[in-house]
Amino acid sequence: MGSFGMAASDYIHTMRRPNRLAMAIFMIKCAIFRAHSMTQPDILYAVGVLLLAYFVRGISGFGSGLIAVPLLALRFPLPEVVPFMLITDFSASALVGGVTFKKVDWAEIRRLLPLSLVGVVIGTSLLVSLPPAVLLTILAVFILAFALRSLLIEAGKFEPASTHWAYPAALTGGAVGGLFGTGGPPYVIYLSHRIEDKSSLRATLSGLFFLEGLIRIVTFLAVGLLHGGEVWLNCLFAAPIIIAALYAGSHVHARLSNAQMTRLIGALLLVSGASLLVKAWLI
Repeated sequence: MGSFGMAASDYIHTMRRPNRLAMAIFMIKCAIFRAHSMTQPDILYAVGVLLLAYFVRGISGFGSGLIAVPLLALRFPLPEVVPFMLITDFSASALVGGVTFKKVDWAEIRRLLPLSLVGVVIGTSLLVSLPPAVLLTILAVFILAFALRSLLIEAGKFEPASTHWAYPAALTGGAVGGLFGTGGPPYVIYLSHRIEDKSSLRATLSGLFFLEGLIRIVTFLAVGLLHGGEVWLNCLFAAPIIIAALYAGSHVHARLSNAQMTRLIGALLLVSGASLLVKAWLI
């Protein structure tokens, strides 16, 4: 793909044809990273990653960044993946959080936000300064640690954790969010030990990610990661795929237990984290 403008004209031309599959493929071609020459395997790979990531997000209220960022980073530069996923995750949080607004636990969100802001500033500064191999290695280790925790720790009887754990969770969640666009695990670990109801937990996570996403957008704008208008248009073109995946996932949400969902996400992350280590040091 030589430029976004050329891809967009291809998309408009394709829309006049009856072939809906071709139209969807060209939409994703417009949506993913204008700086790259997209091959057919690249396009199909990106479509699959986005569908999988936001299907999981529709079920659990989190996980899209955890799944999409490491998988997309296997084919595309991480500094381009992170801003793209920041905007798409922000939009998904608005959609999911808005639908379940009444179930959000705002007291927990107010407790987390101040140190999240500090963490986002730290993480964003590292994103623009660290070399690619180091970034991928840190992301891989982080992903693998969360995956192993999800697979190995058995859920016991629910007992609310102390609110003091909110402060390290907020700082690390903000830092990882600024660095990789996926600060979910520290928040999920903390809130899952504070909120027992599955629907309330899902809504609170979406509300938190929406507000924290606003902070990250402002921070990314300040350091120049979102100055190009193309990334905003790219996310707009990706929206139909994301909305469809969220819709499908939301219909599966009531059928899976928290434990089943946690293990599914853990297995996916184990594979993606191992793949990132291979990319960082062997490819």
